[in-house]
Amino acid sequence: MKYYFFTLIMAFSVITGCDEKHQIKEGTFEYDIDFLKQHQETIVLTNNDGKSRVAVVPAYQGRIMTSSASGEKGNSYGWLNYEAIASDKLEEKINVYGGEDRFWMGPEGGQYSIFFKNGDEFTFDKWQTPRQIDTEVFEVVSQSTSSASFQKEMKLENYQGFPFHIQVNRAVNVFDQKTVEQNLGIDLHQLQLDYVGVESVNEIKNIGHQPWSKDTGLLSIWILGMLKPSDQSKMIVTYKGAPEYKSYFGDIPSDNIAVKNDMILLKADGKHRTKIGLAPENTNPLIGSYDTEKKILTVCQFSFGEDKEYVNSLWEHQETPYQGDVVNVYNDGPLEDGGQLGPFYELESSSPAKELGKNESVKHSHITYHFEGDEADLNSLCQQLFKVQLSDISI
Repeated sequence: MKYYFFTLIMAFSVITGCDEKHQIKEGTFEYDIDFLKQHQETIVLTNNDGKSRVAVVPAYQGRIMTSSASGEKGNSYGWLNYEAIASDKLEEKINVYGGEDRFWMGPEGGQYSIFFKNGDEFTFDKWQTPRQIDTEVFEVVSQSTSSASFQKEMKLENYQGFPFHIQVNRAVNVFDQKTVEQNLGIDLHQLQLDYVGVESVNEIKNIGHQPWSKDTGLLSIWILGMLKPSDQSKMIVTYKGAPEYKSYFGDIPSDNIAVKNDMILLKADGKHRTKIGLAPENTNPLIGSYDTEKKILTVCQFSFGEDKEYVNSLWEHQETPYQGDVVNVYNDGPLEDGGQLGPFYELESSSPAKELGKNESVKHSHITYHFEGDEADLNSLCQQLFKVQLSDISI
């Protein structure tokens, strides 16, 4: 009998010991993957011997939800809205699931908006995210270890009542070391850093019978990346020419923004609602952020050429509907009613607005990199990419 009880105790100790050993730590990629797979089909893409990991959810428009530079146990970079993902209820205006690269389209406001119905006032009460880019599933077309492609046919109507018949093609690619080095012009062999680089390649094609023209309204591809805020994080917006930007939510407190060293710096703390945008003439296709506490350097590249016409998303009837932004950054914060969408911060880029005939298309790529590791090597990388030291990223 004594032997029997001893065996039970030993078995219980082994089981509980295993549970403790395999306990999933919150904030890791493993934790977020486990959570996502409980609620949605989730594709995990990998590269660099499994250290670079990316989670993609087809039901959320092929959205890149999060990534890691250090395998399953590494930091999970994307901001996830756990409550919304776990809920069976669909919200009316927008379902804020999170994710560090989501597919949207513009314009959001103005006389060619796809977020307001004809005749409605440009107020939050009337604002509505199209379900096609909010809750509808993108079909998986192909998948490999490090890439996946998606497709969606959709019909949208803008504020003018013009009908768009669109085919969306979207591909997600996780980069190997050589591609990261070539894209950024760096040598990772010289740096003791973990990294992940993930690209979304997006295309909208006119498959309708009517051409898309400026007179009836154009569309843009709009990629938004939601990331985790902290009191120690700053967004980095490089620019060319002059630091001219459009502010969307009024004046920005002076202790939330700084302009220096050919950069616009904004707090990414999720505590004060702030959004700015840069026009084509001021855009340099390199933005990012730095978390001083966790020592995470995030870098975004995006396709950008000589095009000058971008959709204008201001919530008003516009005199210049094609003088919009190429790049936007957003810090979430409390709304007027005291509620809040996040908290999170966003790094965003858009494609130009194009007049398209039948079967013509516009493409846009957006790349997100995360680097972690030795602070001296992070500083060296920051100097190479942003021409400043980490200590300069301060407000």
